[in-house]
Amino acid sequence: MKDPTQQYTDKIRSARDAVRMIPRGRRILVGSGAAEPATLVQALVDHGDHLADNEIVHLLTLGPAPYVAPGLERRFRHVAFFIGANVRQAVQEGRADFMPVFLSEIPELIRSRRVHIDGVLIQVSPPDAHGYVSLGVSVDIVRAAVDAADFIIAEINPRMPRTLGNSFLHLSRIDAVVPVDAALPELQVEALDDVCREIGRNVATLIPDGATLQTGIGRIPHAVIEQLKGRSDLGVHTEMLSDSVIDLVEAGAVTGRKKTPLPGELVTSFAMGTRRLYDWMDDNPAVEMRPSDFTNDPFVIAQNDSMIAINSALQVDLTGQVAADSIRGRFFSGIGGQVDFIRGAARSRGGKPIIALPSTAKEGSMSRIVATLDEGAGVVTSRGDVRFVVTEYGVADLWGKNIRQRATALTEIAHPDFRGELLGRAKERHYVFPEQNVPKAIYAWQEERTLEVDGRTIMIRPARATDEEPLQDLFYRLSDESTYLRFLQHKRAHPNEEIRELVDLDLDRNMALVVQAGTDPSAELVGICRYDVDPATGLADIAFVVRDDWQGKGIGTLLMQRTAEIAKARGVRGFTADVLRSNRDMLGVFHRSGLVVHTELESGVYRVVLTFEPEPPPVSIPPQSQATIT
Repeated sequence: MKDPTQQYTDKIRSARDAVRMIPRGRRILVGSGAAEPATLVQALVDHGDHLADNEIVHLLTLGPAPYVAPGLERRFRHVAFFIGANVRQAVQEGRADFMPVFLSEIPELIRSRRVHIDGVLIQVSPPDAHGYVSLGVSVDIVRAAVDAADFIIAEINPRMPRTLGNSFLHLSRIDAVVPVDAALPELQVEALDDVCREIGRNVATLIPDGATLQTGIGRIPHAVIEQLKGRSDLGVHTEMLSDSVIDLVEAGAVTGRKKTPLPGELVTSFAMGTRRLYDWMDDNPAVEMRPSDFTNDPFVIAQNDSMIAINSALQVDLTGQVAADSIRGRFFSGIGGQVDFIRGAARSRGGKPIIALPSTAKEGSMSRIVATLDEGAGVVTSRGDVRFVVTEYGVADLWGKNIRQRATALTEIAHPDFRGELLGRAKERHYVFPEQNVPKAIYAWQEERTLEVDGRTIMIRPARATDEEPLQDLFYRLSDESTYLRFLQHKRAHPNEEIRELVDLDLDRNMALVVQAGTDPSAELVGICRYDVDPATGLADIAFVVRDDWQGKGIGTLLMQRTAEIAKARGVRGFTADVLRSNRDMLGVFHRSGLVVHTELESGVYRVVLTFEPEPPPVSIPPQSQATIT
């Protein structure tokens, strides 16, 4: 074998001469993302007048795409595996094609020659002493292409980082090299707005310490990562790496120690970001570059415990269908790796597949949560695959939920301006009960508290519309005694109308707090406290109940404390309640509350008034509410 230096010298060509080597009628793959060989791409147009009917294929590229310009149709036809901004108009106008395909499957299409790649134009790092170049920031589908192609033309760029993993190619496989010295194209993250920050906060509530992350690029992934800097032992297994991940590494949040396969390594297939990212990746043993049939293989993804996949969407309908590659009949992007990671994370032990999107588009004039997808919008992720949908208004947990429950949950996280319309459309389709209420309140996440009780974690949080059935289950699990203490009667049924009233909140005139047995969104409810303010007196009618098997653990006291804190902050003067004389536990909670307590016994029922400041009780306390502690 020739000396690597001599091999390199013998293969040097100008960009013009290199593209002259390309035969007519051949399919050419262009390197992805920031590794697009821009000099060679431009030379295709400037010096490729001998070409005819050449097909140009690639994933999204960050550089120019002059081959899709009008007038070049006889020379080039582009096929997009994923539609980027530089080819979107050409695809939508019919001058280029789109191939819908899972990113995980493209390498096999290439290797099997079902999609035959004749030649490859790539950009790589300079060769090392052994004659190996690195594919740098783009391994993804390029690995399969360079292994299967008949000829390879490579730009050699000293500014391309030498990345490690399955990224190396020997000079002997390259037919021509074109030396260049050019900065890689950069992708800056846009400044975060309040909507993105709220989405990031909501997504972060689903991510535990030790989780493995898949994130993309853009404001929402960046907003999520901003919320994770205080976490520990996170890992990374993602199709694409961005600058934000460096921030997590430098903050000590990413160590990869709890990653299941390839512990300690950040696994990715391509990177797009700024020069900071490219320099950081250079010869970095923590970064493992793998092709997309590895990074995006759902079976590989599922091997990562607590795999968190975060993907975006253009629209989500009330049944959970996700449109992500097209809208109003026009192709916009592609399938990419969304389904790969959604399915892989769903099968991970403790994994969570997440679709995150703003609630509106076009400056708030359109809802992204819709009754039905727009005509012509394609379903990328089916309703059977979707589990968590997140907007700035909260988290909708759809796994194991029927259509009625899904429509309710998704309406609750839609923008308030569109909730009435969505619920009306849902009623027309018989998705929800005809008397279903429009959620009035914006979920008060800031009132959530996670506590330890009797060695177990609980969450005290505001009630949501989606709590109807869990609360109904709570009431039916109460003993006859607890039911009697709560309702002052033997109550045999708890119809939907009753429960719906409990969770129909506006947060100013009323509030309901529930006790959730754990932090998982699907955790069962074991207690509730609700108050309703009487505007004439400024006092709030209050009622409690806690499930029998959770009684005696101090939950009633905790509920009283949180309710009092919230009510006082909202200007409530105090509370009123009716308590059976035999319900000593409830009376004890009130007397330990720190509020000023007035009681009046009548016919075996204490009428209780609790105020934040000492003041005389009303002349008469009307019997309105019932309270019991469990």
